[in-house]
Amino acid sequence: MKTEADLPIDVLQQGLLVWYDASGRSLPWRLRPEDRAAGKIADPYAIWLSEIMLQQTTVPHATPYWFKFLERWPTIHDLASADEDDVFAAWAGLGYYARARNLLACAKVVSAGGGDFPTDEAALLALPGIGHYTAAAIRAAAFNLPASVVDGNVERVITRLCAIPDPVKKSKPVIRRIAAALASPDRSGDYAQAIMDLGATVCTPRSPSCEACPWQSACAAFAEGRPGHYPVKGAKIARPVRRGVGFAVFRDDRIWLRKRPAKGLLGGMLEVPSTDWRTEGWQKAEAGKAAPLDVDWTVKATIDHVFTHFSLEMTMWRAEADADWVPETGSWYRVDQIDALALPSVMKKAIRAAL
Repeated sequence: MKTEADLPIDVLQQGLLVWYDASGRSLPWRLRPEDRAAGKIADPYAIWLSEIMLQQTTVPHATPYWFKFLERWPTIHDLASADEDDVFAAWAGLGYYARARNLLACAKVVSAGGGDFPTDEAALLALPGIGHYTAAAIRAAAFNLPASVVDGNVERVITRLCAIPDPVKKSKPVIRRIAAALASPDRSGDYAQAIMDLGATVCTPRSPSCEACPWQSACAAFAEGRPGHYPVKGAKIARPVRRGVGFAVFRDDRIWLRKRPAKGLLGGMLEVPSTDWRTEGWQKAEAGKAAPLDVDWTVKATIDHVFTHFSLEMTMWRAEADADWVPETGSWYRVDQIDALALPSVMKKAIRAAL
C-alpha cells in the first residue's frame, strides 16, 4: 500500500488539472477554467442546490430537477418562502426525502441571514443538511477556496491509487488524509471537480479506463494489474425485510391521503395509511384493526420497495368510502394528479397497486 509520502504530489496535481482542462465535464452549475478566465462568477445557491441533489443520485438523474428548481425558485429567498408540499412535490423521484426537508430549512436560515452562503467551513457545517463533503464542495466550487472533497468517486480513486487493502468503511481516515495531501491549494475549485470527474468518468466502478487516466503511472492498483479489485469490499450484510398492509380509500375518482409525522422516514410527506412495517407478516384480522374504515376490504397486489436499510413488502387493501365518511385527518386528492403531489415513490407505487 502507498501513502502520501510515496506519491509525486506536484506531478499528480498538475497532471490531473491538465486532464481536467481538456476532458472535464461541462455541467450547468459548474464554472469551467475558461469561465473563470472570462471573469464569470459562480452562483453559490445553484452549486449548493446541485450538491444536495447529487448526494444520493447521478448527474443525469439530478440535472432536470436542478433546472426545475431554479426555474421555479430562482433565488435562495424564493426557495425559503416556498410551501413545504410544493418543495416535496418537486423533489419527488430524487429519494432520501430528509434532504428536501433540510433543503428548505437551510434556505430559510441562509435567507434570514441576508441570502449569502458562508465561506467558513464551520459556518457551512452549522447549516441544515450540510456535512463535511458538501461544505468542502461548496467552498471549492463556489468560492475557489482550499478544500478536500471526498465522495464515493474520490474514495474509489484514492483506494486504487494507493492499493488500500482494507474496505472503505475501515479506511476512511486514511483516504481523507491522502486526499487532503493531494488537493491543490492554487486551483482549489478546479481540482475538487477534477478528482470527482476522474472517478465518475475514468476510474469507474467497473471497467475503469486506465489508458485515459492521468494518474496511471503512479497508480498502485494499475501496477498490480487489478484495478477492479479496489475498493476492497467488506462483508455483505443482508438487507432485512419488513412487511405491512396499506389501506387505499377511494371515493369516486379521488383517494384519501394523510401526512406522515414531520420527523422520521419520509417525514412530512403524503401517504396511504398502513399498519406498522415489521419483520413478521400480518394476518387479515390483525391488520384489519389498523384499517381506517370498518368495511369489507379488497386485497390487491403486494408491492416491493427497497429503502437504504431495509426492503418493504406491503400488501395493498382497497375500499370505497361512503359519502358520509369524514376522516379526522388528511384530504381527498384526484387519482389522476398523484404524479404532481408530494408523494414518495413508494406511495405512488402503492396507489397504483390499489387501482
